[in-house]
Amino acid sequence: MNKLKITALVENTAGGKALLAEHGFSLWIEYGDKKILFDTGQGYVLKNNAAQLSIDLEDADAMVLSHGHYDHTGGMEKIKKINKIKIFTHKDSLLPKYSKHRDDSVHTIGMKPFHENKLNYHFNDRPVELYKGFHLTGTIPRITDFENTGGQFFCDKECRKVDNLPDDQAAFIETPAGLVVILGCAHSGVINTLEYISSLTGSRSIHTLIGGMHLGSASKNRMDKTIAGLKKFDIQNLYPAHCTGFKATAQMLQEFPEIFRTCKTGTIIEV
Repeated sequence: MNKLKITALVENTAGGKALLAEHGFSLWIEYGDKKILFDTGQGYVLKNNAAQLSIDLEDADAMVLSHGHYDHTGGMEKIKKINKIKIFTHKDSLLPKYSKHRDDSVHTIGMKPFHENKLNYHFNDRPVELYKGFHLTGTIPRITDFENTGGQFFCDKECRKVDNLPDDQAAFIETPAGLVVILGCAHSGVINTLEYISSLTGSRSIHTLIGGMHLGSASKNRMDKTIAGLKKFDIQNLYPAHCTGFKATAQMLQEFPEIFRTCKTGTIIEV
């Protein structure tokens, strides 16, 4: 059995002296003798937090990019030996991405041009096992009638072509204590994600669910159905993070007081 240790490197809140926060997400995963960087945040606080937590980013054996948004990929340029690291992501994560705000302003939110460098990309749109027991979902089927990507996302700056974010994927790790599920933003929907992982593994026992769930603009109907969907799984530890949203996080605390956990920068989870 591989020992699993997860450290929150980047999150919207900071949980320790000299640790910094930003709108972004990144986890350092130690799985047996392998070290995996899951997302990289925007890049402003990654190196500082890694140094404060005694983590050497250059030791990474692999990098997982959950999708191609700037707040998950911006820190790539901070890693000197990145061309020697295997990078696992969906091919669409490298495409241009835009968002449209309520005032009709358009913002580019994709990866920086840095990704054009020759890097060791391994593209997957289907489930893949990186290491024994450590998997990526690939593109997640959308089967619920209440989940969407969580915002107005487009593939072009004219906002004519909707981006359904097929590059959104999660990681899941099989442990004797149950599954550990790691989300980037869950643009496919957290319930869609869990149902897909359950269909792949045959298990609904989740030791830890951690990551962003992009519920900041979720309607009451979506939140009610999301809570009901979460209750259908045997979740032992719930760590809503990053883009989950304040109201959604507060509702999860109210609904799941015994399993709710905070996920500030510096949080460490060991299985």
